Amino acid sequence: MKILVAITGASGSIYAQRLLLNLENSPKIDKISVVFSKNAIKIYESELKTTVKETKKIQIFEAQDFTAPFASGSGECDAMIICPCSAGSLGRIASGVSDSLITRAADVMLKERRPLILVLRETPYNLIHIKNMETLTLAGAIICPACPSFYSNPQNITQLVDTVVLRILDILKIPNNGFKWGKN
Repeated sequence: MKILVAITGASGSIYAQRLLLNLENSPKIDKISVVFSKNAIKIYESELKTTVKETKKIQIFEAQDFTAPFASGSGECDAMIICPCSAGSLGRIASGVSDSLITRAADVMLKERRPLILVLRETPYNLIHIKNMETLTLAGAIICPACPSFYSNPQNITQLVDTVVLRILDILKIPNNGFKWGKN
């Protein structure tokens, strides 16, 4: 699979970091394209004291690089995950505003009927957020808020974050060793 991970300026960079690690370690994933929004790099570095580096599987694209393969429906991309997704990005995508590579790629995913997962990192929601989530859900996107679960009795922040990350992998049918309800 070829996956696009978009990282916006919402707080919660650890979700993106753990997602990238899990995708990179998955034998099902061949290529991971990464694009940061204008503010996301600063927030990522501030929250995690590190950056995302290109690897054999990871390629980073600039926020305004409309020549990226996934900026077109003819480009090869099996799924897009926006993690974390800011309410502003959610609104621009719901309105069809393609003013950056992230919003253009999301538009492509919707028009091509490919999986688009938005990991919204906002609380509380206002009516505009809810209507934007409704619009995108009706258009075929999956809203997967960064709401960790506690079924697995997470013992640290990484395990707690992984309850969201592994749920994203489940949605994409990417095998993982995450907690399964009813499993002994």
